[in-house]
Amino acid sequence: MSSFVRSDLSDAAVRAERQAALRRGHAAPLAAFAEKLRARRPGTLVPDADPFDGGTGARILFLLEKPSRLAAETGFVGRDNPARGAHTLGRFLAEARVPRGESLIWNAVPWWNGTAKVTAEERRAGAEALRDLLALLPKLRTAVLVGRVAQTVWTASGGAAVPTYETAHFSANVRAAFPDRWAAIPEIWAEAYSSMIRLAASPKM
Repeated sequence: MSSFVRSDLSDAAVRAERQAALRRGHAAPLAAFAEKLRARRPGTLVPDADPFDGGTGARILFLLEKPSRLAAETGFVGRDNPARGAHTLGRFLAEARVPRGESLIWNAVPWWNGTAKVTAEERRAGAEALRDLLALLPKLRTAVLVGRVAQTVWTASGGAAVPTYETAHFSANVRAAFPDRWAAIPEIWAEAYSSMIRLAASPKM
């Protein structure tokens, strides 16, 4: 699949293909991680990281806030969900020219519990889960923190020793309330990715 082409997870055949791909080497550790998170909170849903993205080989992490209802239903986090927000996510990643194989999309609070609201306790649990996730990403070089929840959970987790970029969330609500900040998102994402590439290419001192 092209780095910038979206498919549609509302299609059962597409979902089946993704489920099979969870067994791939770069995706399997994250699938096992998601399964552990489900066991921590019975009755909640934890969508898997998209195995068509970078998995454990990702060099840039896009940390979102909390899974949507549709992500919980399809079983996957990311740009290919059948929702307006996911379409915007995919569009912005394409505009920023971030290849799928270089990136990982995840949520600061990985559990869906029937509400988009995020409690203080969920932030604490999300920080613990994020620490575990970061240990699975040995090639990570940059993190993009998308929205306030992602930013507070990253800070609470201790983060990782990589450059970070903060942006507004790409939701329709943010677009209505803060159109300039919303419109700036793909430019910041592009800078995060291109800066990572420049650093990786620079001679080691």
